[in-house]
Amino acid sequence: MTTDLATSGPPPWAGPLLRSARLGGRLLSWTLLTVAAVATIVPFVWMLGVAFRTPADLYADPARLWPGNWTGDGFHAVLTQLPFARLAVNSVVFAGGTTVLLLLVDSLCAYALARLRFRGRNVLLWIVLLSLMVPFQVMLIPLFLTLFRLDWLNTFQGLIIPRSVSALGIFMLRQFFVKIPRELDEAARVDGAGPLRIYWQIILPLAKPALASLFVIQFMALWNDFLWPLVVSSSTDMRTLPSALTLFSSQSGVDHAALMAGAAISLAPLALAFLLAQRFFTEGIATTGIK
Repeated sequence: MTTDLATSGPPPWAGPLLRSARLGGRLLSWTLLTVAAVATIVPFVWMLGVAFRTPADLYADPARLWPGNWTGDGFHAVLTQLPFARLAVNSVVFAGGTTVLLLLVDSLCAYALARLRFRGRNVLLWIVLLSLMVPFQVMLIPLFLTLFRLDWLNTFQGLIIPRSVSALGIFMLRQFFVKIPRELDEAARVDGAGPLRIYWQIILPLAKPALASLFVIQFMALWNDFLWPLVVSSSTDMRTLPSALTLFSSQSGVDHAALMAGAAISLAPLALAFLLAQRFFTEGIATTGIK
């Protein structure tokens, strides 16, 4: 009797029940994804709607996504009341220059922690991990005083150099470098290559997905950085696009249309950068940390 039960297979109702469970799981997943997508997209739609609205239309019904009367006064104010070209150049120099320098510094540190053997390596790695718990705002006043003594306020070096290293980037690249086979290093040493040549000609070419994903993450964060350029740059000519949007807020009121128009313009390069590096970004996220 036991043998008959074991060889008879699952009951007839098990198949439809499993198919219903799979279908329910898919429906639940799609429902959650749809809700998350709507919750993500609606704020951007509202931002674009406010950029094309008049103040009277905005205050009459702030929750409306689209304006009743379309106007381009907000974009006109951004392009005429601000030195837009100068601000755009500052943003590109700050975000792009800092990200490139950060990739170089972080990759060198990650290479040393992942591929070189020296005393205190694990201690340094723990220090890097612990520094992730320190908010940047804690270091803001010491950095400002240091830049003041160096006379680096309202300069590009003051904007770029203090932000040219990231503990997250070091850890992320270190995890990627660890999984690269060490036999490549040994073969390069046999051919007479030193540590720097191995880093430049072997490790970096193999780490393009991780470098691209880190570039996108840091470029987006730096482009949207509001606090640091606002603190370091008191001159409008040295500010970036996000920090210069504060000029539309004053004691007399806030120009919401211009503010949202400026935010929409500043988001366009981020969307373009993400689209160009999307393949490397997803590949880097998927493979980083897999050993």
